[in-house]
Parts: sequence; structure tokens; C-alpha cells
Amino acid sequence: MTPPPSGKFLSVEQHRELLSILRTRFESYPNRHEGIQWNTIQEKLESSPEKLWSLNQMESTGGEPDVVACDADRDHFIFYDCSAESPKGRRSLCYDNKALEERKEFKPGDSAEGMAVSMGIEILTETQYRELQKLGKFDTKTSSWLRTPEEIRDLGGAIFGDRRYDHVFVYHNGAQSYYSGRGFRGYLSV
Repeated sequence: MTPPPSGKFLSVEQHRELLSILRTRFESYPNRHEGIQWNTIQEKLESSPEKLWSLNQMESTGGEPDVVACDADRDHFIFYDCSAESPKGRRSLCYDNKALEERKEFKPGDSAEGMAVSMGIEILTETQYRELQKLGKFDTKTSSWLRTPEEIRDLGGAIFGDRRYDHVFVYHNGAQSYYSGRGFRGYLSV
């Protein structure tokens, strides 16, 4: 997992506002985290200011992060971007920095991988994306880059997913491609 950015902290006001947003979302979607209590999550967040900063990055780019699982073995809570569509502030990105460097014309502003690293989060894998889709209907009008297996990336490709016709699809594209309707979804372990 990518380490969180060092020295990234929220102001007291940002901290309170984000916790309020996360709590409201947590209480609004109990099906995403059955058996998990908010107070336990808040305690964990209070002791992890850099992770809270990363969650704020997820929120400010339109990801609407929410708890989707608890890793009891490691005593961690797993947050995924749960916005209905791929986060607006993370679209029009090629897959990774290698693709960004190789693109000769009309380069996007960043790559999904590069932005994820700067935010201190990871891009969802195909398995995680399919787990997310069991919790609701996501990406019905957009698509999201997914963590691509090395054997595909080594050949110049990358994978992305969406939901169409009430089914979840995973496709491939050149890693250098980017579209206004494609972003990426991230996860964070706190």
C-alpha cells in the first residue's frame, strides 16, 4: 500500500467538518457496513490525522468515501469511494505516469496512479470494484480505471469497469487513453 503523504494534516475546522460528513454518510448507508459502530471508526480516525487528510482528498474530489469493511485481523477499517459516478475531480486521466510520459500530444493533467499516490490512497482492484458494486449501482454513466495486472500493463493496456444493463463489466483500453467520463475510485485502510 502507498504510504500516506507525510506532513499532511487538516485544520481543526476541516477535521470537524469531514468527521460530520463521514458520520452522516455512514448513518445514511447502513447496508455498507453492518455490525460496525461509528464510535470505533471515529476513534481510529482521531488517531490517524494523515489518513483523515487522505479521506478529505477523496471527499474534496467527489469520491464520497464510506466504510465498506473491517479488517479485524489488522484492526483496520476499509473506506471506498462510494459516489454514484466516478469522482468528478478525478476524471480525464490516463492510467499511470508511464502512459502520461509516453503520450506525445494532448496530455492530460495527471494520471490516475499519480493522483492516487499524491492523495495517499490506492486504486480499486477488479475484485474490490466488484465488491463495491454489490453495495449499490455505481458508474452507470461513467467508468473507473482499476488496478491493472502487470502482465496487461506491460503490453500497454489498462483495465476499467462500469455498470451497464444492470451488469458489471470490466474492459481494457490503452493506458495512454483518457476520457471525460472516466476517473478512478480509491480505497484507504485506516
